[in-house]
Amino acid sequence: MTPASRGPAPAGDGPAGARAAETDSAPAQTEAPSADPTLQPLRSAAEALQRPLTEPQIALLSGYLALLLRWNATYNLTAIRDPQAMVAQHLVDCLAAVAALERRPGFGPGCRILDAGSGGGLPGLVLAALHPEWQVTCIDTVGKKVAFVRQAAGTLGLGNLQAVQGRLGPWRGGPFNLVTARAFASLADLARWTDPVLVRGGVWMAMKGHVPEAEIDALPAEIEVFHVEPLQVPGLDAQRCLVWMRRRRDTGPA
Repeated sequence: MTPASRGPAPAGDGPAGARAAETDSAPAQTEAPSADPTLQPLRSAAEALQRPLTEPQIALLSGYLALLLRWNATYNLTAIRDPQAMVAQHLVDCLAAVAALERRPGFGPGCRILDAGSGGGLPGLVLAALHPEWQVTCIDTVGKKVAFVRQAAGTLGLGNLQAVQGRLGPWRGGPFNLVTARAFASLADLARWTDPVLVRGGVWMAMKGHVPEAEIDALPAEIEVFHVEPLQVPGLDAQRCLVWMRRRRDTGPA
């Protein structure tokens, strides 16, 4: 994920930014890889979350993992190198958030989702792979990471996923029903940078570790946290939670 300390990073969605991401060289092999036995823990975790995965979904996540491992050998997409650790700390972690999102009403076909500071495509690519009826945009400032997400979307046939190189704040995509972010920025910065692209009545879903009490206290008065949802991530001995936020004015009469 893009470090929170960087501040709003260039969301250059213009020709120069697009050329930079598209011309980053990719590892030569691009065919979809076959299923990987290291994904058995993913199947078990999905059952534990009561969110079983279909074989086509397993194949997509297996293909993503293989691409991530291959690119990570050349580019620093994630500090995690071990495939089993990637399954637990990346895929299962995101699957737990997907399961929570699926339990919440209002995110039907055509839902538009922004993954802010997406890095190597987490959680955006997982959301797109498991829900082809959702339209997912991953935005990051780093050209190689954006190029990877584009390559993964093309290789895996995810027509509902797009990757943008740009700076949150100046960038004006969307609008989106949901803005999510994983280990990216403070809650106040996330809300400030993405408020212009969130629809009226839209919500933020921030993936965090410990409950960020200080960040919640620092939110501006116009943003409210309406739910902090603890997550149990199978196979991961660490605290995780989702912080759900919305604009206070959106809860009143139109």
